[in-house]
Order: sequence, then C-alpha cells, then structure tokens
Amino acid sequence: MATSKVLGYLESRKNLAGGACGLLGLVLTFTGVAGPYWPVVVAGLYGAGALIAPPERPALPDFPDPSAQLDAVREDFAKLGGYLAGIDLPPALAARLTELTDLLAALLEPGWVAEALAQDPEGVHAVSRAVRQDVPEAVDTFVRTRWWTRLAPGTEPPERHLERQLGLLRQEAERLAAELGEAEARRQESHTRYLEDRGGNRDGGLSA
Repeated sequence: MATSKVLGYLESRKNLAGGACGLLGLVLTFTGVAGPYWPVVVAGLYGAGALIAPPERPALPDFPDPSAQLDAVREDFAKLGGYLAGIDLPPALAARLTELTDLLAALLEPGWVAEALAQDPEGVHAVSRAVRQDVPEAVDTFVRTRWWTRLAPGTEPPERHLERQLGLLRQEAERLAAELGEAEARRQESHTRYLEDRGGNRDGGLSA
C-alpha cells in the first residue's frame, strides 16, 4: 500500500507541477542566477509548484447509464407481469390494471420511445418506482385487505381504494408520456428554427 501511495504521488499533479518548477530552479542554477543557494532555490520552487497545483480530482462513481437502468426495469416489469397474472381481480379492476400496464409497457418498449425516456432521469425513476413499488404494493394491499373485509363485512370496500390507486398511477404515466411527447415536439420546432435561421443567413450571405 505504501508503494502504491508513493507511485500515486509521483504521478500526481502536485509532483508534476513541483518538478516543473524545480527544473526552473536548476536552469537558474546553471545560468548562475541562484548562486550558492541553489538547493534552497530548487526546493523552494518545487514546494511552490506543489502548493499551487490543483488538487487531484477523484474519479466519478461508475453508475449505470439510464439505458442500462431501463434494461433492469424491463426485467422487473416481466417479473411483475408474472405476479399479476396470478392475481384474481374483479373485471373492472382487471381492465384498469391492464390499461396501466399497457402504458408502462409502451414506455419501456425498446426503440425511440425508450430512448427518449432514457434522456429523462426523473422519468426513468418514475417508471421504475411504478413497476417495482407502486403497482405491486397497490395490488398486494388489495389482496390482503379483501381477505380481512370478508371476515368483517361492512367496512369500506378495498376495490374502491385499488381503483383510485390505479387511476392515479395511470395519470402519472400519461403525464410522463405527454411530457416526453412535448420534449420531442420542442426538439422538432428547434430544428425547424435552426433550418430557417441557416437558410436566412445563407440568403443574406449570397445577397451580400
């Protein structure tokens, strides 16, 4: 470990900057400027160079990029589909759940939609949260609560809560899809303005 620290310092910016200033001190020594105090001059210049050198910048953590994160979310979405296939829901709730999962599947489908989603870290987080937390928790709490209401009838139907939860989750997914569509529309408009400006500049240059 001590050897690695020594090698690390030899390759550091501080040592390189100090060495460069130390060489300047040697030049001054050979030209006779430093005189008999050349060791002090060389050491002082080395120290000054090491002090003014910028600190070493630690390497950034190697986090997966959004595209790799989406691949992991797709795998979990497939697991979620297997789980939901074994859940017995009333037809109305099953239809609402299918609408939500179809929308999530469209957002995760490999292609230009997923590429647009990968450019939005908040969107990736929202889809990941829906797949890994919100949907399974909503369905699981419904299944458990329904069992208890059968033992104690007269309480508020759990179907009402699940319907509301699925509706809210679908609204979030639809809002995300709309934001991605708006971003693509702005991109198209920006390209149109760029071409218009480029054409105007070219016309101006030709007329000049």
